[in-house]
Amino acid sequence: MSASCMRPSTLHLPQGPWSTVLDCLCAHFPAIPRDVWLDRMARGRVQDAEGRALGVGHPYRVGMRVHYFREVAEEPLIPFRESVLYVDEHLLVADKPHFLPVMPAGEYVQETLLARLCKRLGNQDLVPLHRIDRLTAGLVLFSTNPQSRGRYQALFRQRRIHKVYEAICPALPGQSLPMHLHVRMVPGEPFFLMRTEEGEANSETRIEVIERRADLWRYALYPITGRKHQLRLHMASLGAGICNDPFYPHLLERSRRQADDYRRPLKLLARRLVFDDPLSGERRSFSSGQDLDW
Repeated sequence: MSASCMRPSTLHLPQGPWSTVLDCLCAHFPAIPRDVWLDRMARGRVQDAEGRALGVGHPYRVGMRVHYFREVAEEPLIPFRESVLYVDEHLLVADKPHFLPVMPAGEYVQETLLARLCKRLGNQDLVPLHRIDRLTAGLVLFSTNPQSRGRYQALFRQRRIHKVYEAICPALPGQSLPMHLHVRMVPGEPFFLMRTEEGEANSETRIEVIERRADLWRYALYPITGRKHQLRLHMASLGAGICNDPFYPHLLERSRRQADDYRRPLKLLARRLVFDDPLSGERRSFSSGQDLDW
């Protein structure tokens, strides 16, 4: 993929004894060998604030802004494809498969929804307007135009996007459904988890049942707020953790140490998005073409 389609990471050079930018990068990122930085510099993958390539002898200066492009030597290939449901001069709607991250993170750089779409469409201005978990499938909206981006971002800040998810979870015969669940969510341990605690609620989800099959039910979930892992934690807090969830209600060790089991996708799907277009005023409604198997 061309450098123009990938957004670089940024480092403001810290205080230190180094004579060159290269020396500083090697010290700041000890897990990345010097040879790797030399190779990146040779290919113009380390740049200054104006996008000019930095050479191996470029002098160090505290506070200098350095852009560098993350690369993963042996990035896992994700054998599922995204779909583009809609695209115009302002907006793109993608239907993301399970296991594919929206943005580069950790061991994923090229195998992300953003990178794939950028390469596919040749549009370096693509920016996701929101995100869904890597393990979740379904709809993601992208801005295709920086000039109108703020108008669409405001829809999410003002909660003017109506989202509907589907999930397959254990039955809850003892609960009165539909229901509105109000929970206080705070960061958990390890750092990538969330947990509930007593106190004023800061998250809300409406939960309905749309299909019953013995010990498993299909639920429609309407997130009113948009907290990290909100739907996964909310269902787990009711005693009906989403099927195949490696995080909730209990963290499975394999989720951190082994490759994904593609036979067991998380049974959570971002099914529908509905909103009034801020530019045209037109009511827009998009639905995922995917389905959750029992």
